[in-house]
Amino acid sequence: MKESSLKSIKDLPSTHVLGPGTPTCAGCGALGAIKIFCDILGEKTVFVNAAGCMTLLTVYPFTPFKGSWIYTAMASAPAGAQGIRDALDLLIRKGRLKPEEDLKVVVLTGDGTAYGMGLSSTSSAIYRGLDFIYICYDNEGYGNTGYQFSAATPHAARTATSKGPGGYQRYKKDLFAIWAAHRPAYVATVAGAEPLDMARKIEKAKDLKGSKLFIAFTPCPTGWHFEPAKTIEVGKLAVKTGVWPLKEYIDGKVAHTRVPLPKGKRPLVEEYLKIQGRFAHLFSPTRNEKVLEKIQSGVDAYWESIV
Repeated sequence: MKESSLKSIKDLPSTHVLGPGTPTCAGCGALGAIKIFCDILGEKTVFVNAAGCMTLLTVYPFTPFKGSWIYTAMASAPAGAQGIRDALDLLIRKGRLKPEEDLKVVVLTGDGTAYGMGLSSTSSAIYRGLDFIYICYDNEGYGNTGYQFSAATPHAARTATSKGPGGYQRYKKDLFAIWAAHRPAYVATVAGAEPLDMARKIEKAKDLKGSKLFIAFTPCPTGWHFEPAKTIEVGKLAVKTGVWPLKEYIDGKVAHTRVPLPKGKRPLVEEYLKIQGRFAHLFSPTRNEKVLEKIQSGVDAYWESIV
């Protein structure tokens, strides 16, 4: 495996493959993450964009992507990627496309698709060994339709469809473990607030053959109810408190690329929760110690199991 040449944020590419004029919500965490992917992957890409927040980037017939772009329904993006990959391979085999003109096939979806209605087609694509990159921008809800809960919504968060006093009563699905169980070429969690870690992982994975999958933590000011200027702060707190582990799966092994301070030394999870309005009911009008302790204990248990 080639060692990453990225030593600091200054080493990030500056090709600006994602152009200006992107009509997303102010402070959108997904946009910053996707720009890093675009800059590192370059222009020789075709993005298969499933319905979701990021399809708002396009205003027909224009898109900010300097490469190619195609829209699909939520459940069928990996199937679309398979057709494109097969077509490219046939064109190369027949001599109608030079190998150096080949494109990287990139699926782009939100968590509603990745964790839910698109999981079956993704599983099949990984099983077939499809050579593609899958990016899930995880804003922990169906952001494009009013922010309803998804299978990625964390416990106790309030959404448009979990407005009760306790918020969302189920728990976030472990998509990383589900994907890793398929034994693909690569899986990673990343965060736009940690651009160097993200860039190193993309650089490592981009030329591997097979299925490469990324789950990107993307804070949503609109659905999470915080000031847009605090997007990076929210992202960094998620990593520092241990809520969002940064890790990768490769060659059958899982490794954490950032380990937070030990229990008792790292910030409490409530520092991350109380900055977001979706968790405000845990602090006011009365503090819900039971739920806060449950959330903190879950994070502590995770890190105690791997360090």
